[in-house]
Amino acid sequence: MLISLELFVMLVLANGAPVVAARVLGRRWSAAIDGGRRWRDGRPLLGSSKTWRGLVSGTLACGLFALTTGMGLVFGLLFGLLGLIGDMISSFIKRRAGLASSGRAIGLDQIPEALLPMILAWYWLDLNGLVVAGVVVLFTLSNILLSPLLYRLGIRHQPH
Repeated sequence: MLISLELFVMLVLANGAPVVAARVLGRRWSAAIDGGRRWRDGRPLLGSSKTWRGLVSGTLACGLFALTTGMGLVFGLLFGLLGLIGDMISSFIKRRAGLASSGRAIGLDQIPEALLPMILAWYWLDLNGLVVAGVVVLFTLSNILLSPLLYRLGIRHQPH
């Protein structure tokens, strides 16, 4: 049960640390990962909201948390990186579908960024598949339900 909570916290850190880093650092180190490149459909590859600052801050936050909880720095860094890669995959698909970076895509906005790192955790930590599924569902539901509140509190820029 504790491991489920720790993994959930890591998913929140991977996705929340970039938001905090953007607030603290402003426009510093905000270069887009895609470098402004466009796909053959003329739309941005990922979009300007996927930054190197976000990738580094989310990955480091997970790494440091995992180190302090005994899961190990390498596991935490990989977990955070996979979460953010999942987020980038979502952004890539949303751009291909013509959705703006702030456009809502329930499930697509949550599942890849939770599932990819949880697959790593499944193998690395020898977890039960139900634990993996449970954490993915918990993250997805909490993201859908809490994002509007975080928006009203001024923490998020979009209500989803």
